[in-house]
Amino acid sequence: MNTVDGYHKSSYSGDSGHCVEVAEGTTTRVRDTRNRELGHLGFDAGEWTALLGTLTK
Repeated sequence: MNTVDGYHKSSYSGDSGHCVEVAEGTTTRVRDTRNRELGHLGFDAGEWTALLGTLTK
């Protein structure tokens, strides 16, 4: 599901509400689904690739 501001969450998240949302672009933005009003973390392409690389090891 995509939101109006371009965020989406994984289809693996289900309906629990305990997940994060991601918006890809020049900067990848990540936010907490339950606390959207608190803002987001932003990662440039190299940082995002490095983060994902550490998660898959």
